[in-house]
Amino acid sequence: MAHTIALAGNPNSGKTSLFNELTGSTQYVGNWPGVTVEKKEGHLKHDKRYLIVDLPGIYSLSPYTLEEVVTRDYLLDGRPDLIIDVVDSTNLERNLYLTTQLIETGIPVVIALNMMDITEKRGDVIDVLALSHSLGCPVVPTSAVTRDGLKELVRVALQMIEKAQSVAKTATFSKPVEYALGKIGAFLEGSVPPETLRWYAIKLFERDGKVLARLNLGETRLQEIETIILQVESETDDASEGLVTNDRYEYLSAITMRTHRQAKKKGNLSASDRIDRVVTNRWLALPLFFLLMWGIYYIAIQSVGDLFIGWIEWLFVDLIGANVALGLSMIGTSPWLTGLVVDGIIAGVGSVLTFVPQMMILFFFLSLMEDCGYMARVAFIMDRIFRKFGLSGKSFIPMLIGTGCSVPAIMASRTIENQRDRRMTVMLTPFIPCGAKLPVFALLVGAFFPNSAWIASSMYLVGIIAVILSGIVLKKTKAFAGDPAPFVMELPAYHMPRMKGVFIHMWERGKQFIKKAGTIIAVASAAIWILQSTSWSFQLVETQQSILASLGRLIAPLFVPLGFGTWEVAVATITGLLAKETIVATFGIVLGLGNVAEGDPNLLASIGTFFTPVSAYAFMVFTLFAAPCAAAIGATRREMQSARWTWAAILFQTGIAYAAALLVYQIGSLIF
Repeated sequence: MAHTIALAGNPNSGKTSLFNELTGSTQYVGNWPGVTVEKKEGHLKHDKRYLIVDLPGIYSLSPYTLEEVVTRDYLLDGRPDLIIDVVDSTNLERNLYLTTQLIETGIPVVIALNMMDITEKRGDVIDVLALSHSLGCPVVPTSAVTRDGLKELVRVALQMIEKAQSVAKTATFSKPVEYALGKIGAFLEGSVPPETLRWYAIKLFERDGKVLARLNLGETRLQEIETIILQVESETDDASEGLVTNDRYEYLSAITMRTHRQAKKKGNLSASDRIDRVVTNRWLALPLFFLLMWGIYYIAIQSVGDLFIGWIEWLFVDLIGANVALGLSMIGTSPWLTGLVVDGIIAGVGSVLTFVPQMMILFFFLSLMEDCGYMARVAFIMDRIFRKFGLSGKSFIPMLIGTGCSVPAIMASRTIENQRDRRMTVMLTPFIPCGAKLPVFALLVGAFFPNSAWIASSMYLVGIIAVILSGIVLKKTKAFAGDPAPFVMELPAYHMPRMKGVFIHMWERGKQFIKKAGTIIAVASAAIWILQSTSWSFQLVETQQSILASLGRLIAPLFVPLGFGTWEVAVATITGLLAKETIVATFGIVLGLGNVAEGDPNLLASIGTFFTPVSAYAFMVFTLFAAPCAAAIGATRREMQSARWTWAAILFQTGIAYAAALLVYQIGSLIF
């Protein structure tokens, strides 16, 4: 019989790192709340009888956020055999707040006292036996990074499952609260499982709306409970929920006083605090962030990343393309089929995969920034800025995820409780450059701005400015008016990135790009080649007389004011709706280059026929803001849960793209 172990804990407690170590999973570890929007599952290594469920990181079991609702519903309805509560030992009292609530569910709990390597390095001492005795459940010191204590944690967890009972001690509250809980609990006997009776009593005392709806007690019983609550509130002159919170912290404070001895600080500021005085400084924070992004783009696109391009070109042009063409000619394949395979599919896919080394380097550095704790600071900085313009700082969390792909970024908007802010986030998140847009930027930067890394990195600045300005405009409308949702975020201490996690994240992002090149882009490349090689009667013709050319000429006039009104570029803007990488594949096929990467001597001559430096930058801006790929549009439809709102998002994004590109080209043409 399979047993289920739930992993629960605060954000940044190392919970998902522990999940990866216990299951061998490649689930990515993030440094901000909300990275695991839904529970993840994996079997215990070396023993498939045990299923481990990684629940979203939460601070409590109160139903304020989607993560808390997901976790609470799973624990109440799923009833796992055991909860491993992952506690950050460097922030003991705050983490144990959730522990007391988990114990009240009646499910056996084992505490993984994580990050003990950092605690010991600080010189802090935790009396593990005393802590275990105080809470009534096993406490195992662990470090997911060094793997210390993991075998002991598994051994203790499996022992607890065999016992199949909870002996943990529930938190004790003040006399008035305990009196009320006893009275409310008596009303619940027989209607809820005995092991969860205290948990339900506490939630009713807190006037938890979701629990009230779940129990359906009836008006008479609810009135009796309300009378009890009002009596306690009158006696203590405090709200019921506040009473429970204060009593919990008093209970935990007494425990930590007995079990936790902190080392004397040598100075007033820790190393993380000293770094934060610079990187979160009111005036230095944003310039430092964009300087860092400039450096990353310089390395990824114009220095180290550029070294690998020749190898990829050789692979697809000289090795794969030439040999496939030779092989097809030897077996007497028709010229049109050879053209489809070599000049269509191989050239189209190759033109996109040429940029894989650059993307991998970019993803590597972004992963480093996330894993060391810096990206959490960026979210903090953006919250400070966003709130001035009526946006929630929570909106920046999906936008950070969107540097890899807009699809999971749009899905991450679920963590925003306020529907107005959530819809606005879905609409604005694609404005942040995703990995799929990088090949377009790299192509045009390589052709027109070969020595200017700031051109590509400026897309982040342009994207953030557009988010802020769009937020100001949307907040003026009736549909989005209102105060932004509050954003509470713990800044993790800086630490050395764990290279395994960094490479996992880099590979996960890059793998999606490569997979897309082998599927969507391969099919799109074949379709583009057919359309640019055949007439409406499906006869082989020159490109200028093709179906693609006639379709392109139909929509090209729309883009004349933007500086790229040729049919070739117009077609690329449409194919980009399949996947943004397809824009590069379209150029590769229509221009007949086979590859269009930086360093190709034909690149500037060919691209220069369709762009000037100003119109090239305008096209980059249009690509940045235009409606995202089909997969992202599908994610938008799922999160909006409305066709009308989905179309509103598409039209808004495309309208911003057109207006921004128009301004760039018209003003840029006057200046340059």
